[in-house]
Amino acid sequence: MNVLHIFIEKILPYMVYILEIIGIFVVFWSGISGFWQYFQNTFMKKKFDLQTNLAKGLAMGLEFKMAAEILRTVLIQSLDELYMLAAVILLRAVLSLLIHYEIRPKKGKKAGAKKETTDSAAEDED
Repeated sequence: MNVLHIFIEKILPYMVYILEIIGIFVVFWSGISGFWQYFQNTFMKKKFDLQTNLAKGLAMGLEFKMAAEILRTVLIQSLDELYMLAAVILLRAVLSLLIHYEIRPKKGKKAGAKKETTDSAAEDED
């Protein structure tokens, strides 16, 4: 056996598991911090951008999970496993795109609100 084959069989599965655990931890931590921000917004009258922060954390967790799935493609030994892995990657990619799509308009609205504020301030100076 050559070194690459040993690496793929023995070490790569552990790398995949580590990436999956990191992804799970990121999603869990995002949920916990999102709940804490929700609590502060509700009871302490703070102004956290809860949806954007939570969506960013979920997207990052999904990115780690997708990295694990990409590495798992090296371990595939049958066509059925390939189909199953392709479906999982497709679903995670769609979820990631939906989360990024949800984050994007909020950034644009904030920039638009800032622009309107600066425009109205400039008009007041004239």
